[in-house]
Amino acid sequence: MISLALLSKWHVHAKDYAVEAQLNPNTEIKMVWDDQPERGRTWARELGVVFESNLNKILANPEIDAVVVTTPTNAHYDVIMAAIQAGKHVFTEKVLAFTRQECLDILEAAGKAGVKLMVSLPRLTDTYYLYTQDIVDRGLLGQITSVRCRLAHNGAVSTDQFPSGWLPPYFFDANLCGGGALIDLGAHPIYLTNRLAGQPKAVTARLTAYLDKGVDDNSAVIVEYESGALGILETGFVAGKSPFVLEVHGTEGAVLVEGENVKVRSSKLPEDRWYFVTPSTGDGDAALRDAQRDGLSDYLPTRAPLPMPMEQWVAWILNGTKPTIKPFDVIGLTAINEAAAESSATGTRVLVRPIEDLE
Repeated sequence: MISLALLSKWHVHAKDYAVEAQLNPNTEIKMVWDDQPERGRTWARELGVVFESNLNKILANPEIDAVVVTTPTNAHYDVIMAAIQAGKHVFTEKVLAFTRQECLDILEAAGKAGVKLMVSLPRLTDTYYLYTQDIVDRGLLGQITSVRCRLAHNGAVSTDQFPSGWLPPYFFDANLCGGGALIDLGAHPIYLTNRLAGQPKAVTARLTAYLDKGVDDNSAVIVEYESGALGILETGFVAGKSPFVLEVHGTEGAVLVEGENVKVRSSKLPEDRWYFVTPSTGDGDAALRDAQRDGLSDYLPTRAPLPMPMEQWVAWILNGTKPTIKPFDVIGLTAINEAAAESSATGTRVLVRPIEDLE
Protein backbone atom coordinates (compact mmCIF):
# COMPACT_ATOMS: atom_id res chain seq x y z
CA MET A 1 0.00 0.00 0.00
CA ILE A 2 1.33 3.43 -1.00
CA SER A 3 0.62 6.20 1.52
CA LEU A 4 -0.04 9.51 -0.22
CA ALA A 5 0.01 13.17 0.71
CA LEU A 6 -1.93 15.55 -1.52
CA LEU A 7 -0.05 18.80 -2.00
CA SER A 8 -2.53 21.64 -2.68
CA LYS A 9 -6.03 21.83 -4.09
CA TRP A 10 -5.09 24.75 -6.34
CA HIS A 11 -5.48 23.01 -9.70
CA VAL A 12 -8.91 22.19 -11.13
CA HIS A 13 -7.86 18.53 -11.50
CA ALA A 14 -6.81 18.12 -7.85
CA LYS A 15 -10.19 16.60 -6.93
CA ASP A 16 -9.98 14.19 -9.88
CA TYR A 17 -6.63 12.85 -8.70
CA ALA A 18 -7.95 12.46 -5.16
CA VAL A 19 -10.82 10.37 -6.51
CA GLU A 20 -8.40 8.24 -8.57
CA ALA A 21 -6.28 7.67 -5.48
CA GLN A 22 -9.33 6.72 -3.42
CA LEU A 23 -10.46 4.21 -6.05
CA ASN A 24 -7.04 2.61 -6.46
CA PRO A 25 -6.71 -0.38 -4.07
CA ASN A 26 -2.95 0.21 -3.81
CA THR A 27 -3.03 3.83 -2.61
CA GLU A 28 -4.28 5.50 0.55
CA ILE A 29 -4.54 9.25 1.12
CA LYS A 30 -3.07 10.06 4.53
CA MET A 31 -2.48 13.80 4.58
CA VAL A 32 -3.19 17.10 2.85
CA TRP A 33 -1.04 20.21 2.62
CA ASP A 34 -2.00 23.52 1.03
CA ASP A 35 -0.35 26.93 1.02
CA GLN A 36 -3.84 28.28 1.75
CA PRO A 37 -4.56 26.61 5.09
CA GLU A 38 -8.32 27.07 5.09
CA ARG A 39 -8.65 25.51 1.65
CA GLY A 40 -6.45 22.65 2.77
CA ARG A 41 -8.29 22.07 6.04
CA THR A 42 -11.63 22.00 4.26
CA TRP A 43 -10.34 19.46 1.73
CA ALA A 44 -8.79 17.31 4.45
CA ARG A 45 -12.11 17.24 6.32
CA GLU A 46 -13.91 16.21 3.13
CA LEU A 47 -11.41 13.39 2.63
CA GLY A 48 -11.35 12.38 6.28
CA VAL A 49 -7.58 12.79 6.61
CA VAL A 50 -5.08 14.96 8.49
CA PHE A 51 -4.22 18.49 7.37
CA GLU A 52 -0.61 19.55 7.87
CA SER A 53 0.28 23.20 7.40
CA ASN A 54 4.04 22.57 7.30
CA LEU A 55 5.16 21.03 4.02
CA ASN A 56 8.55 20.07 5.46
CA LYS A 57 6.87 17.94 8.13
CA ILE A 58 4.99 15.98 5.47
CA LEU A 59 8.14 15.43 3.45
CA ALA A 60 10.02 14.33 6.57
CA ASN A 61 7.26 11.93 7.62
CA PRO A 62 8.46 8.32 7.08
CA GLU A 63 4.86 7.12 6.79
CA ILE A 64 4.37 9.11 3.57
CA ASP A 65 5.64 7.25 0.51
CA ALA A 66 4.57 9.59 -2.28
CA VAL A 67 2.98 12.94 -3.07
CA VAL A 68 0.49 14.24 -5.61
CA VAL A 69 1.42 17.79 -6.64
CA THR A 70 -1.36 20.11 -7.78
CA THR A 71 0.13 23.37 -6.54
CA PRO A 72 0.30 26.56 -8.61
CA THR A 73 2.58 25.79 -11.53
CA ASN A 74 5.17 28.34 -10.41
CA ALA A 75 5.67 26.26 -7.24
CA HIS A 76 6.26 22.98 -9.10
CA TYR A 77 10.04 23.19 -9.24
CA ASP A 78 10.60 23.94 -5.56
CA VAL A 79 7.92 21.56 -4.24
CA ILE A 80 8.86 18.66 -6.52
CA MET A 81 12.58 19.05 -5.91
CA ALA A 82 11.95 19.10 -2.14
CA ALA A 83 9.85 15.94 -2.44
CA ILE A 84 12.57 14.22 -4.48
CA GLN A 85 15.24 15.19 -1.97
CA ALA A 86 13.04 13.67 0.74
CA GLY A 87 12.80 10.42 -1.25
CA LYS A 88 9.08 10.71 -2.01
CA HIS A 89 7.69 9.47 -5.30
CA VAL A 90 5.96 12.26 -7.23
CA PHE A 91 2.82 12.46 -9.37
CA THR A 92 2.23 15.93 -10.78
CA GLU A 93 -0.14 17.89 -12.95
CA LYS A 94 1.32 19.18 -16.22
CA VAL A 95 3.48 21.07 -16.96
CA LEU A 96 6.41 19.72 -14.96
CA ALA A 97 8.18 23.10 -14.92
CA PHE A 98 8.34 26.40 -16.79
CA THR A 99 11.73 25.86 -18.43
CA ARG A 100 13.36 22.99 -20.21
CA GLN A 101 16.40 23.21 -17.95
CA GLU A 102 14.20 22.96 -14.86
CA CYS A 103 12.59 19.84 -16.32
CA LEU A 104 16.00 18.31 -16.94
CA ASP A 105 17.14 19.18 -13.40
CA ILE A 106 14.03 17.55 -11.90
CA LEU A 107 14.28 14.42 -14.01
CA GLU A 108 17.99 14.06 -13.26
CA ALA A 109 17.38 14.49 -9.54
CA ALA A 110 14.55 11.93 -9.58
CA GLY A 111 16.73 9.43 -11.41
CA LYS A 112 19.62 9.82 -8.97
CA ALA A 113 17.28 9.50 -5.98
CA GLY A 114 15.45 6.47 -7.34
CA VAL A 115 12.20 8.43 -7.20
CA LYS A 116 9.39 7.50 -9.59
CA LEU A 117 8.14 10.76 -11.13
CA MET A 118 5.03 10.84 -13.30
CA VAL A 119 3.54 13.83 -15.13
CA SER A 120 -0.17 13.53 -15.94
CA LEU A 121 -0.48 13.47 -19.76
CA PRO A 122 -3.69 11.44 -19.92
CA ARG A 123 -4.56 11.67 -23.60
CA LEU A 124 -1.58 9.47 -24.43
CA THR A 125 -3.56 6.63 -22.85
CA ASP A 126 -6.83 7.22 -24.75
CA THR A 127 -8.16 4.79 -27.33
CA TYR A 128 -8.47 7.35 -30.14
CA TYR A 129 -4.78 8.25 -29.82
CA LEU A 130 -3.74 4.59 -29.72
CA TYR A 131 -5.76 3.86 -32.88
CA THR A 132 -4.14 6.83 -34.59
CA GLN A 133 -0.63 5.84 -33.53
CA ASP A 134 -1.25 2.27 -34.70
CA ILE A 135 -2.36 3.46 -38.13
CA VAL A 136 0.69 5.72 -38.43
CA ASP A 137 3.07 3.00 -37.25
CA ARG A 138 1.63 0.50 -39.74
CA GLY A 139 2.51 2.87 -42.56
CA LEU A 140 -1.04 3.26 -43.84
CA LEU A 141 -0.56 7.00 -44.24
CA GLY A 142 2.83 6.81 -45.95
CA GLN A 143 5.11 9.68 -44.97
CA ILE A 144 3.47 12.01 -42.44
CA THR A 145 3.19 15.53 -43.82
CA SER A 146 1.05 17.30 -41.23
CA VAL A 147 -0.66 16.85 -37.87
CA ARG A 148 -3.40 19.19 -36.71
CA CYS A 149 -4.73 19.05 -33.17
CA ARG A 150 -7.35 21.37 -31.66
CA LEU A 151 -8.56 21.40 -28.06
CA ALA A 152 -10.48 24.42 -26.81
CA HIS A 153 -13.31 25.14 -24.39
CA ASN A 154 -15.40 28.00 -23.01
CA GLY A 155 -13.72 28.31 -19.63
CA ALA A 156 -13.34 32.10 -19.95
CA VAL A 157 -16.70 32.77 -21.63
CA SER A 158 -19.30 34.66 -19.60
CA THR A 159 -22.57 32.81 -18.91
CA ASP A 160 -25.51 33.40 -16.58
CA GLN A 161 -24.12 30.79 -14.20
CA PHE A 162 -20.49 31.93 -14.48
CA PRO A 163 -20.29 35.65 -15.37
CA SER A 164 -16.48 35.49 -15.53
CA GLY A 165 -16.31 31.98 -16.98
CA TRP A 166 -16.04 28.72 -15.07
CA LEU A 167 -12.25 28.66 -14.79
CA PRO A 168 -10.89 29.92 -11.45
CA PRO A 169 -9.72 33.56 -11.65
CA TYR A 170 -6.16 32.54 -10.79
CA PHE A 171 -5.94 30.60 -14.07
CA PHE A 172 -5.43 34.04 -15.64
CA ASP A 173 -2.48 34.91 -13.39
CA ALA A 174 0.61 34.68 -15.56
CA ASN A 175 2.92 34.54 -12.55
CA LEU A 176 1.16 31.51 -11.06
CA CYS A 177 0.44 29.68 -14.33
CA GLY A 178 3.29 30.73 -16.59
CA GLY A 179 0.80 31.64 -19.30
CA GLY A 180 -2.78 30.94 -20.25
CA ALA A 181 -4.55 28.58 -22.61
CA LEU A 182 -1.49 27.16 -24.36
CA ILE A 183 0.46 26.10 -21.27
CA ASP A 184 -2.70 24.62 -19.73
CA LEU A 185 -5.20 23.22 -22.21
CA GLY A 186 -2.79 23.44 -25.13
CA ALA A 187 -0.52 20.96 -23.40
CA HIS A 188 -2.61 18.11 -24.82
CA PRO A 189 -2.25 19.09 -28.50
CA ILE A 190 1.46 19.67 -27.90
CA TYR A 191 2.32 16.27 -26.48
CA LEU A 192 0.00 14.39 -28.84
CA THR A 193 1.49 16.08 -31.90
CA ASN A 194 5.05 15.59 -30.68
CA ARG A 195 4.36 11.87 -30.27
CA LEU A 196 2.97 11.54 -33.78
CA ALA A 197 5.45 13.79 -35.60
CA GLY A 198 8.72 13.24 -33.71
CA GLN A 199 11.52 15.66 -32.95
CA PRO A 200 10.52 19.35 -33.20
CA LYS A 201 12.79 21.72 -35.08
CA ALA A 202 11.21 25.20 -34.99
CA VAL A 203 8.13 27.00 -33.67
CA THR A 204 6.10 29.95 -34.90
CA ALA A 205 3.26 31.00 -32.61
CA ARG A 206 0.59 33.60 -31.99
CA LEU A 207 -0.72 33.71 -28.44
CA THR A 208 -3.58 36.20 -28.23
CA ALA A 209 -5.70 37.54 -25.36
CA TYR A 210 -9.17 37.82 -26.87
CA LEU A 211 -10.70 38.87 -23.53
CA ASP A 212 -7.67 40.91 -22.46
CA LYS A 213 -7.29 39.12 -19.12
CA GLY A 214 -3.52 39.25 -19.17
CA VAL A 215 -2.78 35.76 -20.57
CA ASP A 216 -3.45 34.05 -23.89
CA ASP A 217 -6.94 32.64 -24.29
CA ASN A 218 -6.97 31.98 -28.05
CA SER A 219 -3.75 30.62 -29.52
CA ALA A 220 -2.25 28.86 -32.52
CA VAL A 221 1.19 27.31 -32.98
CA ILE A 222 2.97 25.93 -36.03
CA VAL A 223 5.69 23.40 -35.25
CA GLU A 224 8.19 22.28 -37.89
CA TYR A 225 9.49 18.76 -37.27
CA GLU A 226 12.78 17.19 -38.27
CA SER A 227 10.80 14.68 -40.36
CA GLY A 228 9.52 17.53 -42.55
CA ALA A 229 6.00 17.33 -41.11
CA LEU A 230 4.15 20.40 -39.88
CA GLY A 231 2.20 20.48 -36.63
CA ILE A 232 -0.73 22.87 -36.34
CA LEU A 233 -1.80 23.29 -32.72
CA GLU A 234 -4.90 25.24 -31.69
CA THR A 235 -6.28 25.96 -28.24
CA GLY A 236 -8.29 28.48 -26.28
CA PHE A 237 -10.63 29.31 -23.43
CA VAL A 238 -13.14 31.20 -25.60
CA ALA A 239 -14.66 28.48 -27.81
CA GLY A 240 -18.29 27.74 -27.02
CA LYS A 241 -18.86 24.50 -28.92
CA SER A 242 -15.47 23.40 -30.20
CA PRO A 243 -14.97 19.63 -30.54
CA PHE A 244 -11.64 17.95 -29.94
CA VAL A 245 -10.03 17.39 -33.35
CA LEU A 246 -6.94 15.39 -34.32
CA GLU A 247 -5.93 15.02 -37.97
CA VAL A 248 -2.90 13.20 -39.33
CA HIS A 249 -2.20 13.55 -43.05
CA GLY A 250 0.35 11.66 -45.10
CA THR A 251 1.36 10.90 -48.65
CA GLU A 252 -0.87 7.77 -48.71
CA GLY A 253 -3.85 8.71 -46.56
CA ALA A 254 -5.32 10.44 -43.53
CA VAL A 255 -6.74 9.79 -40.08
CA LEU A 256 -9.45 12.09 -38.74
CA VAL A 257 -10.50 12.11 -35.09
CA GLU A 258 -13.41 14.12 -33.72
CA GLY A 259 -14.15 13.50 -30.08
CA GLU A 260 -13.38 9.80 -29.82
CA ASN A 261 -14.58 8.89 -33.31
CA VAL A 262 -11.81 7.80 -35.64
CA LYS A 263 -11.86 7.27 -39.39
CA VAL A 264 -9.08 6.38 -41.79
CA ARG A 265 -8.65 6.48 -45.55
CA SER A 266 -5.59 5.06 -47.26
CA SER A 267 -4.41 4.09 -50.73
CA LYS A 268 -3.05 0.95 -49.06
CA LEU A 269 -6.52 -0.27 -48.05
CA PRO A 270 -8.57 -2.37 -50.52
CA GLU A 271 -11.28 0.25 -51.11
CA ASP A 272 -10.94 3.98 -51.68
CA ARG A 273 -13.31 5.08 -48.93
CA TRP A 274 -13.36 6.13 -45.30
CA TYR A 275 -13.22 3.28 -42.80
CA PHE A 276 -14.78 4.21 -39.49
CA VAL A 277 -12.94 2.96 -36.43
CA THR A 278 -15.03 2.75 -33.28
CA PRO A 279 -13.47 2.64 -29.81
CA SER A 280 -13.47 -0.86 -28.33
CA THR A 281 -15.93 0.23 -25.65
CA GLY A 282 -18.58 1.02 -28.28
CA ASP A 283 -20.98 -1.15 -30.24
CA GLY A 284 -19.25 -0.71 -33.57
CA ASP A 285 -20.86 0.55 -36.76
CA ALA A 286 -21.62 -0.78 -40.21
CA ALA A 287 -18.37 0.43 -41.73
CA LEU A 288 -16.24 -1.27 -39.10
CA ARG A 289 -18.25 -4.48 -39.34
CA ASP A 290 -17.79 -4.40 -43.11
CA ALA A 291 -14.06 -3.91 -42.62
CA GLN A 292 -13.87 -6.85 -40.24
CA ARG A 293 -15.93 -9.03 -42.59
CA ASP A 294 -13.57 -8.12 -45.42
CA GLY A 295 -10.61 -9.28 -43.37
CA LEU A 296 -9.29 -5.82 -42.56
CA SER A 297 -8.95 -6.32 -38.82
CA ASP A 298 -5.18 -6.24 -39.24
CA TYR A 299 -5.51 -2.72 -40.58
CA LEU A 300 -8.03 -1.55 -37.99
CA PRO A 301 -6.95 -3.17 -34.72
CA THR A 302 -9.17 -2.93 -31.67
CA ARG A 303 -7.37 -1.02 -28.96
CA ALA A 304 -8.37 -0.75 -25.33
CA PRO A 305 -7.16 2.35 -23.46
CA LEU A 306 -3.92 2.13 -21.53
CA PRO A 307 -3.95 2.56 -17.74
CA MET A 308 -4.31 6.20 -16.72
CA PRO A 309 -1.13 8.02 -15.65
CA MET A 310 -1.77 7.54 -11.94
CA GLU A 311 -2.34 3.80 -12.43
CA GLN A 312 0.91 3.59 -14.39
CA TRP A 313 2.73 5.51 -11.65
CA VAL A 314 1.46 3.16 -8.95
CA ALA A 315 2.44 0.07 -10.99
CA TRP A 316 5.89 1.60 -11.54
CA ILE A 317 6.39 2.12 -7.80
CA LEU A 318 5.09 -1.30 -6.76
CA ASN A 319 6.20 -3.54 -9.62
CA GLY A 320 8.80 -1.62 -11.58
CA THR A 321 6.50 -1.56 -14.63
CA LYS A 322 7.84 1.15 -16.92
CA PRO A 323 5.24 3.80 -17.79
CA THR A 324 4.28 4.60 -21.37
CA ILE A 325 4.61 8.33 -20.67
CA LYS A 326 8.28 9.14 -21.25
CA PRO A 327 10.75 11.96 -20.54
CA PHE A 328 10.50 12.89 -24.24
CA ASP A 329 6.82 13.74 -23.70
CA VAL A 330 7.53 15.77 -20.57
CA ILE A 331 10.54 17.73 -21.85
CA GLY A 332 8.99 18.24 -25.30
CA LEU A 333 5.88 19.76 -23.76
CA THR A 334 7.83 22.45 -21.95
CA ALA A 335 10.21 22.99 -24.88
CA ILE A 336 7.33 23.82 -27.23
CA ASN A 337 5.70 26.07 -24.65
CA GLU A 338 8.94 27.98 -24.12
CA ALA A 339 9.53 28.39 -27.84
CA ALA A 340 5.91 29.40 -28.52
CA ALA A 341 5.98 32.08 -25.84
CA GLU A 342 9.23 33.49 -27.26
CA SER A 343 7.94 33.34 -30.82
CA SER A 344 4.71 35.16 -29.99
CA ALA A 345 6.49 37.82 -27.93
CA THR A 346 9.16 38.53 -30.56
CA GLY A 347 7.25 37.80 -33.76
CA THR A 348 9.99 35.41 -34.87
CA ARG A 349 10.48 31.76 -35.79
CA VAL A 350 12.23 30.07 -32.86
CA LEU A 351 14.54 27.09 -33.29
CA VAL A 352 14.18 24.12 -30.93
CA ARG A 353 17.11 21.84 -30.24
CA PRO A 354 16.35 18.09 -30.20
CA ILE A 355 14.54 16.76 -27.15
CA GLU A 356 16.89 14.82 -24.90
CA ASP A 357 16.55 11.02 -24.75
CA LEU A 358 16.76 10.16 -21.06
CA GLU A 359 15.75 6.52 -21.41
